[in-house]
Amino acid sequence: MNAQALDDLDVDVRVGDDRWSARLDDAEGFCGRVLAVAARDMAISGEVGVLLTADAEMRDLNHRWRGLDKPTDVLSFQGPAKAFPTQPAPLGDIAIGLETAMRDADAMARPVEFHVAHLLVHGFLHLLGYDHIQPEDADRMEPLEIRILAQLGWPDPYGDPH
Repeated sequence: MNAQALDDLDVDVRVGDDRWSARLDDAEGFCGRVLAVAARDMAISGEVGVLLTADAEMRDLNHRWRGLDKPTDVLSFQGPAKAFPTQPAPLGDIAIGLETAMRDADAMARPVEFHVAHLLVHGFLHLLGYDHIQPEDADRMEPLEIRILAQLGWPDPYGDPH
């Protein structure tokens, strides 16, 4: 586990599956950098937990919290209301499942770093209350993802890959 204070965002990363090390160099630092850019862009500070895990744990989390008995690429869990005024706001937690995320990256012919950065930004925006279930909600959320990823040097994740 590694906690990093980057600007006004505290990021606590737990690598729950050692295979992540083979897919991302310095997974903790990578997550911290991506989320720091997202936090600066959204002008938000606080604490975020990140779990990089395997699909088996993601399936359990997805079943327990969403009633879906299958793994998924990313889950977000909003934090409680800020309890102490002198402490950073607990924004919540983001979990990413290894096998599903890697399979999706391969299917979209994306570099692993790009796809994981997109999942982190996507999950972070969910922590801030953004959603994409309704088309009008997606119309608000997707441009934010595009803008934040561009600051990280990545292309539009919703654009034509060819």
